[in-house]
Amino acid sequence: MRIGIAGLGAVGLDVAKRLIDGDVPGLALAAVAVRDADKARRVLPQIGDAIALRTLETIANECDLVVECLPPALFRDIAIPVIDKGLLFMPLSAAQLLHNGDLVERAKKTGARILVPSGALIGFDAVRAAAEGTIHSVNLVTRKPPKGLEGAPYLVEHKISVRDLKAPLKVFDGTAREGATGFPANLNVAAALSLAGIGPDRTHLEIWADPSVTRNTHTITVEADAARFTMTIENVPSDNPRTGKLVAPSVVAALRGLVSELKVGT
Repeated sequence: MRIGIAGLGAVGLDVAKRLIDGDVPGLALAAVAVRDADKARRVLPQIGDAIALRTLETIANECDLVVECLPPALFRDIAIPVIDKGLLFMPLSAAQLLHNGDLVERAKKTGARILVPSGALIGFDAVRAAAEGTIHSVNLVTRKPPKGLEGAPYLVEHKISVRDLKAPLKVFDGTAREGATGFPANLNVAAALSLAGIGPDRTHLEIWADPSVTRNTHTITVEADAARFTMTIENVPSDNPRTGKLVAPSVVAALRGLVSELKVGT
């Protein structure tokens, strides 16, 4: 299976290196699309030889599946050409799916599939299983080191400062849809959880800037007719403080599930 990666930030570069190293038999990194071609060649010398360098508009010509690891503003630029070709599309910017619902309808027409990996969150199997029955409520409480929230549009708009905090500060309380809009670089986990469960308008979200934590921490509580469960995950931040180190391995695991003879989990 030919894999393309759009964006070589902390996650994209990690996934690319794992594919180049042959970590997943049956997958090959065929192409990358980046804004800074010179930087891409420095971090991946194989570009131009075994790996094609393409634009966001043309990478779909080389691949069977494209992994999106881009800034939110570029989401549609990569999503549309991949989906219009009827390919597999694996977006990490899951929050953008809440604002671009037309892409799902577009995929229905072209035969494309949109595969959202678990990323930095826990418990999607249980949430998806519960959604086959009735889920009464889903709550997500996210706690992050203040540095990981700096610059979020919601904080800027409401003039909320998270610098030099001495105690935890709740900076947001609302729905997953509202949170995904106000924290587009931080809350892909909330968007993905809402899509797996009862939707972005019924999924409740709290965000805390917490100087006492060193890891991005997410606690999910679900009330359903089949079960009640609470799960917490503490993610070690990657080189990008907004993203956990678990995200790249999650992408690789999702890719492995497409070609492995044995796949465990929903």
